Amino acid sequence: MSLPQEIEIKPRSAPLDTRVRVPGSKSISNRVLLLAGLADGRSTLRGLLDSDDTRVMITALQQLGATVEGESADCLTVDGVAGRPRVPGGVIDVHASGTAARFLTAALSLVPGESVLDGTARMRERPINDLVSALAALGVDVTIDGKNGCPPVRCRGGRPFGGHVLVDASKSSQYVSALLQIAPFAARDVVLELKDGVLVSRPYVDVTLDVMHTFGASARFLDARRLQVSCQERYRGIHYVVEPDASTAAYFFCAAALTGGRVRVEDLPGRSAQADMNLLGVLERMGAQVTRAESSVSVQGPAQGSLKGVDVDMNAMPDAVLALAVTAAFAAGPSHLRNIANLRIKETDRLHALETELRKLGAGASAQQDSLHITPGPLHGSRIATYDDHRMAMAFALAGLRVPGVIIEDPSCVSKSWPGYFDAFARL
Repeated sequence: MSLPQEIEIKPRSAPLDTRVRVPGSKSISNRVLLLAGLADGRSTLRGLLDSDDTRVMITALQQLGATVEGESADCLTVDGVAGRPRVPGGVIDVHASGTAARFLTAALSLVPGESVLDGTARMRERPINDLVSALAALGVDVTIDGKNGCPPVRCRGGRPFGGHVLVDASKSSQYVSALLQIAPFAARDVVLELKDGVLVSRPYVDVTLDVMHTFGASARFLDARRLQVSCQERYRGIHYVVEPDASTAAYFFCAAALTGGRVRVEDLPGRSAQADMNLLGVLERMGAQVTRAESSVSVQGPAQGSLKGVDVDMNAMPDAVLALAVTAAFAAGPSHLRNIANLRIKETDRLHALETELRKLGAGASAQQDSLHITPGPLHGSRIATYDDHRMAMAFALAGLRVPGVIIEDPSCVSKSWPGYFDAFARL
């Protein structure tokens, strides 16, 4: 279903009391797709997210020789290449998918020949040099053709690699995940040492390790600074069911907090290790009640006007920052969201975008290099620019639940992670 050029969000006349189902985790989906594509044998994948990002990954895997078929977009069968991808017939185009760009750049080290990875104009502004430097240190022949350490990337793969490497993971945990996922195919064990002991958004690396173990690899933290992957255990085809996406669920959790209502997200395990599950603890600090069950998570918001401001380190859950920032604009006091410098190299400079659009609504917002300070104020409707960023559109729709006249421009950008988001939002 195509979306109009803009959508006006209608405020709620009463608190929410509803159940929702969200699609599969984007983070997990792209990890299991890649590992199934590299595995020896057939994998059956259920609950996958159907979005721009996963379609990019599927197309790339097909270019590399994997067979991907399915009865529906969320239920696929993948016959992997057993670590021996073919040379793609053309450029690997990752469009705007940062996850695909990082993971596939590493995967091209297995291709026996030259291959090129490229993307949108924005992708050509998103640095990848720290990953490329680490791959080169492991023995991969890879170079950057773009400007300022950004794609396009050119790789001449198929050669032995492995050993010890120092990785700068201060900008993105995806560099570490990308290296981990190809390490089982190295000629010798791989040890990743984190530069200065810094790893942003560690929960995403924990998810990577969990998925790798499920596919049969041996990978672990040796200590707080080092990870090791054995080259003796490689991926095998398996059956895998993807959890619902905690990053998408975050918007519905915040919707409950904002309206003083209750939302239950079905099929999401209360003990899920996904990074944005950490948002639940923040919402509790703001006054919400959270119930975690085996196969659902519920949030009951406080009465309207009684949300508390919060000072919180968001480094472990960067994707939840946008939803929380909009929610914080409705709190009774100021909020300070810290340690989020990596938001400046996402689909857009999210700190700048948040500051700009929150001010349009009447909130006080001040973005520093690695933080955002929000002061609630009398809020009013406004046209919200979304910067071709799915999470900007999703997050600012929340404001429309409380304030009339909130208009979301270019709502179709949500197709990057959930094309059906606004349909589900309307059903609230």
